[in-house]
Amino acid sequence: MSIVINWLAFLEVLGVALAGTLLVVGFYATGLRMLVRAGRSPVVTPAEFTDAITVISEKQAKRAAKAAAKAAKKSPLSDGAKRLALIAAFGCFALCAAAVVAGILLIVLR
Repeated sequence: MSIVINWLAFLEVLGVALAGTLLVVGFYATGLRMLVRAGRSPVVTPAEFTDAITVISEKQAKRAAKAAAKAAKKSPLSDGAKRLALIAAFGCFALCAAAVVAGILLIVLR
């Protein structure tokens, strides 16, 4: 009994995995960048976990929210440019989601 490896199929899977990773990470990073350019930097309040290594205090969370609001005020973009950046951010997030769904469909339907 001999084992035969289909190297062409292996390279195909490798290429699709790399391309999918680049698409998802690239669109997500660009979406976050456009979101910040639109003046809507995401500030996430930390969750309290008993076994967490580092937990941000309420004071630090308020300071981060204040800094984000201050940065949004300083934006040199006009209202139209901010709106365009926000639309671009949502478009990037939609493309990121589409890449994930396409990857799942490739797995399920193949």
